[in-house]
Amino acid sequence: MKSDNVDLDAFDRQILSLIQEDASLSAAEIGARVGLSQSPCWRRIHRLEKAGYVRGRVALLDRHRLELDVLVFALVKLNAHGRRSLPEFAEAIRGRPEVLECFTLMGDMDFLLRIVVPDIQAYERFFFETLSQLPGVQEVHSNIAMSEMKSTTSLPL
Repeated sequence: MKSDNVDLDAFDRQILSLIQEDASLSAAEIGARVGLSQSPCWRRIHRLEKAGYVRGRVALLDRHRLELDVLVFALVKLNAHGRRSLPEFAEAIRGRPEVLECFTLMGDMDFLLRIVVPDIQAYERFFFETLSQLPGVQEVHSNIAMSEMKSTTSLPL
């Protein structure tokens, strides 16, 4: 819900940096870290949220603790006829909890999906019963991540 464009100053950038690292920090804690009192800090946070710089606050869960041990990057290509049914494809993908992210691509492939599942058999079921059956899907290239070198949600401020 973006309303006004806000010119970000050093305080705003520090506040955003702290919020994206730990959204549970109070306005008083953030203010203390950036050199503002609680009220002006809270007003800045509220202004940044209202302007759309903060889309939401979430808890990041550990997928391995939840036994979602397999991370798959799937490249999907739609056939020429399938490109006309992009809204159907997009709606079907949005409804799948296994798909964490879906990006439209320029180039040889049309979409990049980031998928988490408990094991290879679960991905195989998802692939054959769901992904390959979606409207217009011509080909899918699945890449299983073996290890994670870096994972962050923090944007470079």
